[in-house]
Amino acid sequence: MIRTEKLIAFLLGIFIPFLLTAYTGEVHSSFKTPGNFPTGLTFDGTNIWIADRGTDQLYQLNRETGQIIRKISSPGYWPEGLAWDGQYLWNVDIKGGLPLAENYDGSIYKINPDDGMILHTIKSPTNSPRGLCWDGKFLWCVDSQKDQIIQFDPNDGTTIKSFKSPASDPRGITFDGKYLWVSDRVSNQLYMVDPKTGWVLIVADAPGEFTVDLCFDGKFIWAADHEKKEIFKLKINDGVNFSRTKPVRAKITYTHQTTNFGPGKVKELNIHLALPKNRDNQIIEQDFEYTSSPTTIVTDKWGQNTARFLYMNLAAGQNRTISLITRASIFDVRYYIYPENVGSMSSIPKEIKSLYLKDDIKYQINHPLIKSALNEAIGDEKNPYWITRKIYQYLMTKLYYEMVGGWNTAPTVLERGNGSCSEYTFVYISMCRAAGIPARYVGSVVIRGDMNAMDDVFHRWVEVYLPNYGWIPVDPSGGDSDSPQHQANYFGHLNNRYLVTTESGGGSETLDWTYNSHQFWSTLPKTLVVFENYADWEAILTK
Repeated sequence: MIRTEKLIAFLLGIFIPFLLTAYTGEVHSSFKTPGNFPTGLTFDGTNIWIADRGTDQLYQLNRETGQIIRKISSPGYWPEGLAWDGQYLWNVDIKGGLPLAENYDGSIYKINPDDGMILHTIKSPTNSPRGLCWDGKFLWCVDSQKDQIIQFDPNDGTTIKSFKSPASDPRGITFDGKYLWVSDRVSNQLYMVDPKTGWVLIVADAPGEFTVDLCFDGKFIWAADHEKKEIFKLKINDGVNFSRTKPVRAKITYTHQTTNFGPGKVKELNIHLALPKNRDNQIIEQDFEYTSSPTTIVTDKWGQNTARFLYMNLAAGQNRTISLITRASIFDVRYYIYPENVGSMSSIPKEIKSLYLKDDIKYQINHPLIKSALNEAIGDEKNPYWITRKIYQYLMTKLYYEMVGGWNTAPTVLERGNGSCSEYTFVYISMCRAAGIPARYVGSVVIRGDMNAMDDVFHRWVEVYLPNYGWIPVDPSGGDSDSPQHQANYFGHLNNRYLVTTESGGGSETLDWTYNSHQFWSTLPKTLVVFENYADWEAILTK
């Protein structure tokens, strides 16, 4: 039977996330575009400007009502991105200003907004420029064919810097005073990008299926969408630290099987099954069910609850099979971490530090290899976010995923240059703790493919404590990719494929360094005991 408190928690967990009104990317308001083929978008300090490919016009719009204030002719025949430099408009023409041109050959025009006169023309630094924005000194554009973000000189088009776009088809770009925002036509997402490194710091959902350009008005991001023919006003940095979407309801049966192949007996067998709890990413709907009743419920030094099963004198040929049944709603959780909003190192609670800055055999935080790697990764960085992110990016260059057997220590893994998800985890925790950032690992069972599936591989990753935000998921092995988008999806994001069972700093008296389950046993000499674990997922259909 569902307990009252858990039922309340479940209902709140289902409905509250959809009532939150301030998460990054949420639509504040919208109005229709003046034409059917919107492309470029910019803000002139008072009003919105939008370019339209169908009419070859640039429209100045009232940002509250969307009413047309005036319009001027576009400088060419295929207008795309728009930018405002404080006095003048800039407009991309992807075909070089030629009617019916077959090839992309981008030109960029400086325009007097009063009369539409062209004041300056430069060759685009790339052939396929789409979005355009101004950072106070230079222009930025995105290239939809090369998937690049490019900063360039407005005087002659000289490239200042460029880096790989997180979008597979970037269309829009804007600058909010600190960060670039880029839209992706394919994934229908918006990316907040650090202009110094090109790293994606935040991923948000776009308001439509074809976001063509973006602009920033000092508080809100504006997005023009071709498919919906609307201009959307979007909230950013508005006080809500995460969103919880895409709920999946499932029945997860975790099974632990012990077989004594003999010839001797197992004198004593202790089995611990980790008990999942309510978290940002999951709500446990009902009391746990067991195929055999546990001997007791035990709590370890990390606060992790386990169901303990005690068996005595297990004879050769005998086995014990135990199953834990969990019914849960699991969510896609995305954290919106603005580095400037993260608290200082001194604001980390003492009780968190006392638990999650300790050294242990797997970490060896004072090892010379760890110290050297940390110095190379972060230098003199003081911001907790940038410390954790720089360590994360550092490991992208130093490790690659390979299961070579065992769970080796952090220095060994770092020196070897490869590792499993657990070994990536040990290295990342070690470096974070050495830098003064509390870190722990979580373990899970995973939906592998379809909802009705079995998992006998499992997965582990890290959580770091960022003041003002709390525990944030970081998966250094999952994020090991050259793609900025892929890297971003494994820092501050957890999709709805994971039932987290275990939260631990390591060296637990019940789970040791394992997760999901563990066992302790004693046998007579020359006795072979084999353990097997797997999880069965079954979708719960909602009427």
